[in-house]
Amino acid sequence: MIKSKICDMLGIRLPVIQGGMAWIADASLAAAVSNAGGLGLISSINAGTEAVREEIRKCRKMTDKPFGVNIMLQAPNAAEIAEMVVEEGVKILTTGAGSPAQYMEMWKAAGIVVMPVVASVALALKMQALGAAAVIAEGAESGGHVGEIHTMALIPQVVDAVDIPVVAAGGICDGRGAAAAFIFGAQAVQVGTRFIAAEECTVSQYYKDQILKATDISTIVTGKTLGHPVRSLKTVFSKTFAKMEADPSVKPEEILAYGTGALRKAVKEGDANGSFMAGECAGMVKKIEPAKAIVDDIIGGAEKILAQAPGLLA
Repeated sequence: MIKSKICDMLGIRLPVIQGGMAWIADASLAAAVSNAGGLGLISSINAGTEAVREEIRKCRKMTDKPFGVNIMLQAPNAAEIAEMVVEEGVKILTTGAGSPAQYMEMWKAAGIVVMPVVASVALALKMQALGAAAVIAEGAESGGHVGEIHTMALIPQVVDAVDIPVVAAGGICDGRGAAAAFIFGAQAVQVGTRFIAAEECTVSQYYKDQILKATDISTIVTGKTLGHPVRSLKTVFSKTFAKMEADPSVKPEEILAYGTGALRKAVKEGDANGSFMAGECAGMVKKIEPAKAIVDDIIGGAEKILAQAPGLLA
């Protein structure tokens, strides 16, 4: 069985972390992944701070295993969430979209393990200096907000640069991706897109259907000109967004207004005009299945590949 420093640090059985996907990662999904032996995460991007608090409390009723919360630091209520997780006794946090510097002292005093998402070596080093317990190095293949460096190049460079454990993320959907990440030196993998197709994921059925229909060329990155690149499925919404970006006569505020609330529409309403965030590996997701089956397939597949690896040498 694959076991790593991350497993010991987080108190989990298997080195699989479910992505803290905005509006998607709730108590139902987080508890299912944690019960399967991985680490489930609850997103802080929901219907407000109290709604997130409720998800945390709900998750505790659904699992006695470790789980965490993902905090998007650019959210308007980030400061409230930062304090709320301490009040609720959350022991594991992942962070994204900004620096957690102003909260680190408070979180560390509360005994919280903090694992920021990073998209470069420079940012990984900054997070290590702040006292992060680990970093989640996320390549540009991932869904949602993305950086410029791709997973295959990013992971080994971050591993070489820092002294803390590294979690690999971005385009990892199965045992092959996980095995590659472990060979690169990662101590765990974070998976988002495949868990959208988990039975316990409460997104709209339309969202799940779009993931299952995806191919290798089904995603697009928009928002680069606005400083917030996001990868999502190619839809009427994302194509229109891209056209607006390319049109110099369209003001940035008009583009932002068009995108406001688009993810919620996709997740909660199954609105075809919503934003269906997904990674490049969406084309590898072929069925809806329990979260446990996904976790077992990823780790089981990686174990099989790694066991066969020595046979490649003559």
